Amino acid sequence: MATSDDLIPPGPGWANRLAGSRRFQAWAARVPLLRRLVRAEGAAIFDIMQGFVRSQVLMALVELRLMHMLAEGPGNAAGLSVRCGVPVARLSVLLQAGAALGLLRRRGARYALSRRGAAFLAVPGLEEMVRHHRVLYADLSDPQAFFRGETDPALARFWPYVLGGGGDAEAAARYSRLMADSQALVAEETLAQVSLRGHRHLMDVGGGTGAFLRAVRGRAPDLQLTLFDLPEVVAQAALPGDVARRGGSFRQGIPDVGADVISLVRVLYDHDDATAAALLRAVAQALPPGGRLILSEPMSGGARPDPQVDVYFSVYTLAMRTGRTRSAVDIAGMLSDAQFRNIRILRSYRTFVTCVVMATASAGHRIRSVEE
Repeated sequence: MATSDDLIPPGPGWANRLAGSRRFQAWAARVPLLRRLVRAEGAAIFDIMQGFVRSQVLMALVELRLMHMLAEGPGNAAGLSVRCGVPVARLSVLLQAGAALGLLRRRGARYALSRRGAAFLAVPGLEEMVRHHRVLYADLSDPQAFFRGETDPALARFWPYVLGGGGDAEAAARYSRLMADSQALVAEETLAQVSLRGHRHLMDVGGGTGAFLRAVRGRAPDLQLTLFDLPEVVAQAALPGDVARRGGSFRQGIPDVGADVISLVRVLYDHDDATAAALLRAVAQALPPGGRLILSEPMSGGARPDPQVDVYFSVYTLAMRTGRTRSAVDIAGMLSDAQFRNIRILRSYRTFVTCVVMATASAGHRIRSVEE
């Protein structure tokens, strides 16, 4: 009987050579202690291969509102077919796939919403983001050309502000809706890690329609707040009357409003290195010595690639043409170059939601960037 030693001779890279040997795979599948590992690895490889189908099943469940229907109570394919206008036989395939993904659960001929499905529906903005993925799917239809930089991604036109302009009112409204929906969870995760105690005035730069500031107001009701974003975006912000609004582009400088803490929430990764570095310098100039920066966004795992951020967010920001998902270590280096000190990388429990880096403006670095 062949053993593993007979299948692969020793030498450099022996583990990969074993894993890549069909003879070893067949042998390991018959060994009780290795069988489970071989099957799990095979399933993981298949999951990677079928990922695009999973995403389209999710899109169909969202667009047909099947999870919402099942949140009202269990149903069978025949009854749900009438409600969503999909032939019974085809809907049965979709329901079965949804159950296989763990979003639904099956009991006999009836389906119900699972705990995972209920959790999915509870995440602010997640359904809208899934619908928005139609743009990204199209951009990735020719992945070789995409990664060679030979395509013109539609995603960059969806976010016109990243190219230096605000776009028209319709584009601003579309941007604002998606940002407002997705920012609530990011704000919750950020404020769970950050204390605002001891600060007087927070300015949120690139804060969209104010989702982060609304969350801050709930945590620190006495803190003075200012929203700074493009004029057409700020005009749509739903904020309390005492929250100041400043319209403008950080490319022309960040206004000095007396803020002793500035937040950048999902802003830096929208921009290339040169623009991001200029933004950090502008923030340093707008803060007093000892003022703090709160920087919150999904960050690359760097030397330890993150399975969510380094796949989804890194590709998404690449499709934006000007974006880049950076590691916390990379961001810390940029902050140091911008004359920040006391740079702290906070531990994140859900990297796919956000990570947080904090820093302090250096003494002697204060230069007003916008004249009052």
